[in-house]
Amino acid sequence: MTFSIAGFCRETGQFGAAISSSSICVASRCLFTAPGHGVVLTQNVTNPALGQMGVELLREGQAADRVLARLCEHESHPEWRQLLVLDGQGQSATHSGEQTLGIHTTMQGRDCVVGGNMLADTDVVSAMCAAFEASDGELAVRLLAAMDAGVTAGGEMGPVHSAGLQVTDQASWPVVDLRVDWHDDPLAELRRLWERYLPERAAYVCRAAQPDQSPSYGVPGDQR
Repeated sequence: MTFSIAGFCRETGQFGAAISSSSICVASRCLFTAPGHGVVLTQNVTNPALGQMGVELLREGQAADRVLARLCEHESHPEWRQLLVLDGQGQSATHSGEQTLGIHTTMQGRDCVVGGNMLADTDVVSAMCAAFEASDGELAVRLLAAMDAGVTAGGEMGPVHSAGLQVTDQASWPVVDLRVDWHDDPLAELRRLWERYLPERAAYVCRAAQPDQSPSYGVPGDQR
């Protein structure tokens, strides 16, 4: 009931992921990032603890294939899980257990990894991978382009209701962390949020790193 992509930008060092699902609040349970170290996506019949464990292993500097192996060793029910791991070098690894739902597949691309289940067609994943590799601009834009390509290729078997976009940069926290927890057109709403957030992103990063240089709210002397 989910399709997703994790990506790495070699120019900026950013990591990120985008995800959509027919289920509510998909990003809160399935998308985990480790700034500077990579991404873990845990989907299908979801176990969020695998995402938490995976990012800790990535922070230790472990490679994607080793992280995936550790997660599958730890998980009591690996046959129900679909996992995507992207490490700090842009290398990836995937797992789709034999109980993964419906039409499902994964693909490892150049600095990206894509996967889905309950898909309309396996071409959804290949279309997403191709769109990411062919697109320009910053990582968030490329991730959204991949999601749009997935929808155009058929998306899920049924309607999607939630989506999320997360990107990490130099900060220890995600500089983009947008969620649509329930909506009739969550990917369109996610893009609307991105376009609304983008002009203000730099200001929020500045407030954390250089509060004395952050934009004023218009109150004399107020630099919150």
